[in-house]
Amino acid sequence: MNREELKEYMPHREPMLLVDEIEIDDEGVAHAKYRIREDEFFCRGHFPGNPIVPGVIQCEIMAQSCVLLVKDEVKGKMTLYTGINNVKFKNMVRPGDLCEVTAKLTGRRGNIFFTEAVLKVNGKLCCRGDLSFALAEKPAGND
Repeated sequence: MNREELKEYMPHREPMLLVDEIEIDDEGVAHAKYRIREDEFFCRGHFPGNPIVPGVIQCEIMAQSCVLLVKDEVKGKMTLYTGINNVKFKNMVRPGDLCEVTAKLTGRRGNIFFTEAVLKVNGKLCCRGDLSFALAEKPAGND
């Protein structure tokens, strides 16, 4: 799926849509990509002259990739973090980098989903963690 196709499922929009493309393989593993643009709002002040993608944004890139594992259930819903566990940051991510995320579903309890994800740049591990999210009804009038 490309960025426009993703918008059919994802509630996120620019500047917070942080997946450019994704494929879900036959084993249910998501393979997503996101290119960090030079003008990203989160790099302008983090840090001037030495921009580095904040860790929380790396987690958000992984989380959005994970949500697409259950894309058919996401339509018309809000996605909300319920947990970020065992996150480790190994290498910096900078503007121009192509983030490649691999994510898989590890469990489900009702409307809460549990996942594992890794984010790499040029084959080097930058971030990994266990993420969980809930699917919630959108408030009335937020279509």
